[in-house]
Amino acid sequence: MNYGITATEKNGDIYYFVNWSPLAKADRYAIITKVPAVAGIFEIYWMDEKNRLRLFFVEKTIYGGLRSEIRRVTDPDLCKDNESLRKILEEKEIWFRYVTTHSSNIMEDIIWCLMQTYNPEDTSIKHSGRYENIFLKESAPDKLMWVP
Repeated sequence: MNYGITATEKNGDIYYFVNWSPLAKADRYAIITKVPAVAGIFEIYWMDEKNRLRLFFVEKTIYGGLRSEIRRVTDPDLCKDNESLRKILEEKEIWFRYVTTHSSNIMEDIIWCLMQTYNPEDTSIKHSGRYENIFLKESAPDKLMWVP
């Protein structure tokens, strides 16, 4: 299945459709065998004590590819220099999902849209500046209900 992004331009606006991968528990062997080594966007979640997913972070990756970046940020053995991150990775159940795209501009637009929902007061995230308005519709095989 292709977990990617389609885009439609109309009158100076852009309409993105994001088809997310299914949520998966972050296990090094599953990541190595199932996640493609291509550019894209990924989200990392941790499971709280009430079995609710909490968004940990959203990132884009170009050069390392989704496989290596998801593996790197979810493995406590690979983050020896960040003790607080390592502690969360060791103590919590970590989940991820991803979408592929090779366009850095599209990644900027999608992450900007996501952050408008996830954390609207964070004004440090910028979109590509190519469009007047950016619209985003998402599809995921699981019904994700995350808690901020």
